[in-house]
Amino acid sequence: MTQYESSVKQIPYSQERVYAKLEDLNNLEALKGKLPEDKVKEFTFDHDQATVDIPPIGKVTIKVVEREEPKCIKFEAVGSPIPVNMWIQIIPDGSEASKMRVVAKAELNFMLRGMIEKPLKEGLEKIADTLAMVQY
Repeated sequence: MTQYESSVKQIPYSQERVYAKLEDLNNLEALKGKLPEDKVKEFTFDHDQATVDIPPIGKVTIKVVEREEPKCIKFEAVGSPIPVNMWIQIIPDGSEASKMRVVAKAELNFMLRGMIEKPLKEGLEKIADTLAMVQY
């Protein structure tokens, strides 16, 4: 498996506050208007999973597989054409701020790596940017 990481994002909210918002995927309602409509056709969620329809991939579900309060939330992709695990790391940066990074591990063969690596890195960065804009 190959690991990919977003850049570290500064968030002007405490680690506990950020974790509390992100650990319940029902809170993703706030992101619906921020997703590009040409790239995301459908977006549904509940406490433990989110499903997104991304043309041409199709529907992919990301489900929470582990929560490490208040520092990490781990996910696994279900229905993805490639095995992918992802996690959000949150670390304190003083008492009223935190830093966040999104990390993914994907099992890519040599041919797929050449085609998917760049969009995967860009996607992780966009996810991190979007999460950094949320009002926690």
